[in-house]
Amino acid sequence: MPRYLVTGGAGFIGSHIAEALLARGESIRILDNLSTGYQQNIANLAGDVEFLEGDVRDDAVVARAVEGVEVVFHQAALASVHRSLSQPQETHAVCATGTLILLDQARQAGVRRLLYAASSSAYGDQQQACKTETDLAAPVSPYAASKLAGEHYCRSFYKAYGLETVCLRYFNVFGPRQDPGSPYSAVIPLFIRAMLSGKQPVVFGDGQQSRDFVFVKDIVLGNLLAADAEGTAGRVINLATGEQASLLELIAQLNEMLGLAIEPEHQPVREGDVRHSQADISLAKDLLGYQPHFSLAEGLQQSIDYYRTLVDR
Repeated sequence: MPRYLVTGGAGFIGSHIAEALLARGESIRILDNLSTGYQQNIANLAGDVEFLEGDVRDDAVVARAVEGVEVVFHQAALASVHRSLSQPQETHAVCATGTLILLDQARQAGVRRLLYAASSSAYGDQQQACKTETDLAAPVSPYAASKLAGEHYCRSFYKAYGLETVCLRYFNVFGPRQDPGSPYSAVIPLFIRAMLSGKQPVVFGDGQQSRDFVFVKDIVLGNLLAADAEGTAGRVINLATGEQASLLELIAQLNEMLGLAIEPEHQPVREGDVRHSQADISLAKDLLGYQPHFSLAEGLQQSIDYYRTLVDR
């Protein structure tokens, strides 16, 4: 019987979590509706793994998914600020209502702990670049608001029912399997794919906006630590590197690694974008014993190797 459930387990981050759990011999179940996840992301998983195709908004499917499960890694979402600007109701339904349904079914099934993929977008566009968990949340997009609603539901289920929930606020996650083919794709896969094809990466604004780019394997590490760490139930914890790089610095580094000299194409600033984002990861270090292992350059190299295979195809 599966001890672990990974929602969105055929997606970018979820498939890496599933892979890591199987590598240490765990029994897992994956729930994914394959709207933004892909079968090829989990095709090579080896071990005791069960795949359940379904949606987190479907009570019956979710009830089946949590049956016999001890720990849930909740990664299912419509993870895009810009998609949410055109699809706010769909984003809310998946990110907020889907999370509520999962929490309700999890507490009824006796799940011990649920790890929630929260988002740094909850901080909004505050003046201070370094974001701490005690900062006032100020979402500036429907996506950010829906993910913050999920946090509040997690906290309330811990207080009301005793379901252990830990909200891990991801910053700008990147790495292999991140989809470069969608208009809602994150900046690193879009930049790498463009530059590998000899095209200019598109920058919205002056390029001085900065992000805390965190490699996916460090996010997996944080999740695995949070699954058993004491003193974390009901908490919100940043997961990132604690460092930042501007988009222009990112492009310069990619040019150096690829042996190119491609200048970006600048377009107008988009609604919903924040200017600077950097995490204070002191709480993750203290509560989880978390320490990121991958530098930006190391993560970029693994990403370049992955996207090069896609371009070659």
